[in-house]
Amino acid sequence: MKIVRIGIIGAGWWATTAHIPAVKSHPNAELLAVQSREKAKSERIARDFCANYACTSLKEILALKELNAVIVASTPNVHFVQTKAALERGLHVLVEKPMTFTVEEARELVETAAKKNLQLLISCPWHFTRHGLEARRLIHAGVLGDIKLISMLMTNPIDKLLRGINTSPTHGTDNADVYIEPCKGSYSDPDTAGGGQIFCQVSHAAAYLAFLTGLRPAEVYARFDYDGSQNDIYNALTVTFENGTLANIASTGATPLCERTYEVRVFGSKAILQLELWRGEMALIDFADKRTRFEPLAENEIYPSQAPAINFIDAILGKTPNGSPGELGLASMEIIEAACESAQTNRCEKIRAVRSRYANKDAAFKEKA
Repeated sequence: MKIVRIGIIGAGWWATTAHIPAVKSHPNAELLAVQSREKAKSERIARDFCANYACTSLKEILALKELNAVIVASTPNVHFVQTKAALERGLHVLVEKPMTFTVEEARELVETAAKKNLQLLISCPWHFTRHGLEARRLIHAGVLGDIKLISMLMTNPIDKLLRGINTSPTHGTDNADVYIEPCKGSYSDPDTAGGGQIFCQVSHAAAYLAFLTGLRPAEVYARFDYDGSQNDIYNALTVTFENGTLANIASTGATPLCERTYEVRVFGSKAILQLELWRGEMALIDFADKRTRFEPLAENEIYPSQAPAINFIDAILGKTPNGSPGELGLASMEIIEAACESAQTNRCEKIRAVRSRYANKDAAFKEKA
């Protein structure tokens, strides 16, 4: 039985919360090594999670000959350098979102992985829910008809993290067992995190658009509100895809702790699809007024935090397709980069050309005229 030997680069809060437990639970995986810049921290994690090696540098962990794959769970500012080095070493890579800071970097990673025939997976748990997979199937099967408009509202109470007021991912509450908390500045320092809500949370929403539809963004118009912070706290984006489909993304971290919203509405020419990801609800309504409600997700299905690492291992073994490929991270970065530019320039930023849905009809009309 083949064993995938995995190293964790950037072993911290999310790695110890989601990725390491996933690796430890998989019968065909071995937690070979963990890496953290702090020696005592690395040794503690290696001891507590039974890893063979405790490393303090990228060079040290990549030098391990037994290594087959790595999970890059470090801060965003080093995702590109670490992922590129691992791919060039011939290792499969699961990288946290946002994949990089720029589109150029994201494209280089996708191209490198393809050239070397390696798995590159972006860590987005919502790509693995029953509802997400069924929604994508319905869209691609044409059940909704032509997709005209997608509306997203995504909130998650993390504004204190983005403002640097609180470094705890549990917001100082006692309702979660946190093995280790993020380092100061991991979310609030723009040089480390890239920005605020746009990099931290809209990265999820932008990748989800690509996951559901397979469409590529063509242009973005965006507005940010910093609310006195050095990071963006409120975001409003209008995205136009290559085929002319429109999408709106509204997102903020400034909400009460008891209130989280992730509404996705997909408007097609034949039907409408309604999802509420935080509540695990989905419904399909066709234009004959028939409403189909899907079985709600159980609490542990709503945000399957271990699913990316499980899928990563299975994809390496050839047991299942890559459920969240690097191309989705690239599409997300295209939206993020264009949104940041648009927010600064007050212009609609073009990524590529928009193709008219009615190009043939327009041409025929002009001929008649």
